[in-house]
Amino acid sequence: MSKAISSQVTSGPGAAEGRSSVPVTSLHRVEADGVQVFYRAAGDPSAPVVLLLHGFPSSSFMFRELIPRLADRYRVIAPDLPGFGFTEVPAERKYVYSFDGLARTIDAFTQVIKINRYAIYVFDYGAPTGFRLAMAHPERVTAIVSQNGNAYEEGLGDAWGPIRKYWASPTAENREVIRKNILTLEGTRWQYTHGVADPESVAPESYTLDTALFERLGNKEIQLDLFLDYASNVKLYPKFQEYFRKSKPPLLAIWGKNDPFFLPPGAEAFRKDIPSAKVEFLNTGHFAIETSVVEIAAAMQEFLEANGVGRRSGESAA
Repeated sequence: MSKAISSQVTSGPGAAEGRSSVPVTSLHRVEADGVQVFYRAAGDPSAPVVLLLHGFPSSSFMFRELIPRLADRYRVIAPDLPGFGFTEVPAERKYVYSFDGLARTIDAFTQVIKINRYAIYVFDYGAPTGFRLAMAHPERVTAIVSQNGNAYEEGLGDAWGPIRKYWASPTAENREVIRKNILTLEGTRWQYTHGVADPESVAPESYTLDTALFERLGNKEIQLDLFLDYASNVKLYPKFQEYFRKSKPPLLAIWGKNDPFFLPPGAEAFRKDIPSAKVEFLNTGHFAIETSVVEIAAAMQEFLEANGVGRRSGESAA
C-alpha cells in the first residue's frame, strides 16, 4: 500500500495569481520488489497516466517543474530508481544493481500502484529502463517521450570514451578513473551545464543534491556497477529497435542538441524504425529539462493530445 509522506504546492510561473490552480504534488513511498520506492505524484487519479523515468545521477527531483505543467491534464507519476534519490533498498534484499534489475523494480512498482496503461517519458538511464518495460508489456505503453534517451549506436558521443574503456577492461584502475572524473561535484555540474548557453541559469540545487546523494556510504559503488552494466543496454539496442518496428508506439524525441553523451543522430534514428516519430531539438545540453521545461511541457501536451492520449468518457487511468 502506498504511504503518502507529505504534500507540496509546486511554485512556478502563474502561481502568484492563483495558487489553487497549481496542481499539488504529493510524496509517497511504497514497497515493490522488496524495495521502498519513493515517488512523486500529481493530477487526477482517474486521468491518463504519464510515467516519468529519470536518469543518472538524478532522481524524480529533476521533474519538479514538469510535473505541475502536466498534472492539470494527466496523472503524473515519477519514481526514484533504486540507487537514486530517496528510494531505499534494504541490505537484506541483496539487490543486484543492473538495468534488468531497475526495470523489474519499476515494473513491480507500476503493478503495486495499479497502473496498467501509461505514456512514458524517458531520459538517460530512464530510457533502457523504460524500453525494457515497453518490450515486456507493449500493450501498456500509450506513447513514448524520449528526452535524450538513446537506443541507437549512432547516438553515443565521445563522452562515453572512458566508460567504453571500462566496459572493455573492467579493471580496478579503469573503475577508479570513472570514480574520480565523473562521480564528483564538478563532474556532475559539467553534465548539467555543458552545452547550456548560460550555465548560471541551471539551478545549483540540481547537481548539488545529486552529488550529496551519491556521496552516501556505498552509493558510488552502485553507480560504478551501473556504469559497467550500461554495456548491456547497447547490446539490447537491436531488441529495442525491433520493439519500435513491431509496436510502432507514438514517439516524440525531444533532444538537447548539445548533449555530449547522446548526440542528435540518436534522436533522428528513431525515424528508421518509427517513420512517424516526431523529432525536435532544443539549443541546450543533456539535462534539457533544467533550461527548457516550458518548451518540453508544451511539446509533450501537443504530442500526447495529437496521439489520442487523453481522457475518454468513462475511462480511468488504471
